[in-house]
Amino acid sequence: MKGFWTRRETDEDRSGHSPPAAGRSSEDHPRAAADEHTRLLPNRVDSTPYLSPDDPAVSPYNLWTVRLVRWVTVALTCLTFVWWVLMVVCVFITPPGLHVRGSPFFAFSYASFALLTLVVSLLFFSVPSRLARILSIVNAAVLLVDTVIILVVPGLRHAEIWVGIASVVWAALMAVWFVTADRTVQWGKAEEEQRLTGRPESRRTMVEWVEVMLSTIALTVMAVVVVLMTLTLTLRAIDSGLAPPGERYWVDGDRYQIHLYCYGNKTDAAGSKTTTVLLEGGEDPVERGLWQFAENAVKNGSISRFCFADRPGMAWSDTAPSPFSASIASDALSEMLSRAGEEGPWILASAGIGSLYSRVFSSRHADDVRGILMIDPLHEDLLSRVGSPGRGFLLWIQGVISPCGIDRILGAILRGRRAVDRVWGRSSYQSGTTVFAKLQESLVAESLTKRDVVSSRAIQDKDTPLVVISSGHKVRKDRDWEDKQRDLSHITANLENWDIVDDAPHRVWDTLGGREMIERRLKKLAKPPALRV
Repeated sequence: MKGFWTRRETDEDRSGHSPPAAGRSSEDHPRAAADEHTRLLPNRVDSTPYLSPDDPAVSPYNLWTVRLVRWVTVALTCLTFVWWVLMVVCVFITPPGLHVRGSPFFAFSYASFALLTLVVSLLFFSVPSRLARILSIVNAAVLLVDTVIILVVPGLRHAEIWVGIASVVWAALMAVWFVTADRTVQWGKAEEEQRLTGRPESRRTMVEWVEVMLSTIALTVMAVVVVLMTLTLTLRAIDSGLAPPGERYWVDGDRYQIHLYCYGNKTDAAGSKTTTVLLEGGEDPVERGLWQFAENAVKNGSISRFCFADRPGMAWSDTAPSPFSASIASDALSEMLSRAGEEGPWILASAGIGSLYSRVFSSRHADDVRGILMIDPLHEDLLSRVGSPGRGFLLWIQGVISPCGIDRILGAILRGRRAVDRVWGRSSYQSGTTVFAKLQESLVAESLTKRDVVSSRAIQDKDTPLVVISSGHKVRKDRDWEDKQRDLSHITANLENWDIVDDAPHRVWDTLGGREMIERRLKKLAKPPALRV
């Protein structure tokens, strides 16, 4: 007994409690007021000199400060989850006030990063790790760089607006909070181990080592992702310095801008208005092939003038809110042309899926349309190929990973891809805005867009001259495509030509024979009806 009490007296300074006097029970011993160290387990602490380091009572959760930090982390996780859900919804249906003029996948990625940071913090809350704190500090610093880039570069600030800026700032703050929470738990753990076991523990159990390893792996992957996102953001900043050849005009209540480019003379030698060819691209921007073809056609006198507008999400145009159907696209195009002072008359030249947009526009502007030329057009009955669930899912996955920009970064470093390649050239399909535009097309292809095109066919002016130029490759390989090309040659009662270019792919203008055929038909449509042969 004497040895026991001697040890309690020796350890008094460590435990903070005086041993009961000899001959007095623990019930008679007066106790100090409970504090955050003692109020959870006062009896257990008073009844034993020290606890084993493996005792469940040795826990940082004994401290109300640690418990408060954990509850704040839970609250931040719930709040971040709500924001993350909103970012998911924005991809499919844009809530009021949450439209992003660039790719909504960037804001979604930052929201996902913030949510994952908090989830990792909660999963491994009681096992602090210095390496995890270092990784989180690195993440916070890189996210701060992202914030500065977005705020400094006007093009990025225009594209991301407050939604993207708020997402990246919040992600940076959550990385800082991770460090704060982890450091608080480390302090609390050391405090309780010193008080209850006599010294802070330096060893870890196997379970704790596994948790440290998992948290380190998770944060390392997140650090790699955020660095890739920063590199992609840097490429976007470089690309935003590439000036468009035309002008950008606000549409839809000044929610987003559409790029319009025109080339040629508005009037002829007699002062009369010339007929303008209005180009509509297919699966790629107009700039990729059709632009150069049209300029050559003006220079050699086949046509007098042409214009083209980039559909939302393509090349220099902003993305539009979701959903975005052919009818909404036609309204936006009409508004943009009006703001630009372009009144026609028009010859509508379109390719692939762009023919659907041109047909809707033609049905609403019959008095101003002098002819329709469709290059291997998509039929509304084949929209199931565009709107299939499998294709939509793949586009969504591609959009989710697009902020990492691995293919764009490698293209810039290893293949010498330039800004023109990424904005409208051969790498433009990798852009988050382009992926989002294609996803928008896919989501409404068999519903809103098909309804718009079917309605436009019913009200189309039947006297409008029509030319259809089809790909020989597609016609030979796809019987349904051939049948639908034949059907499209009857959308008006005034078919001038249906041509099949034997050696041409879907992008008919990629072959010399295809370019010559398109130019010849445009030249014919541009002539007055009395002069056509």
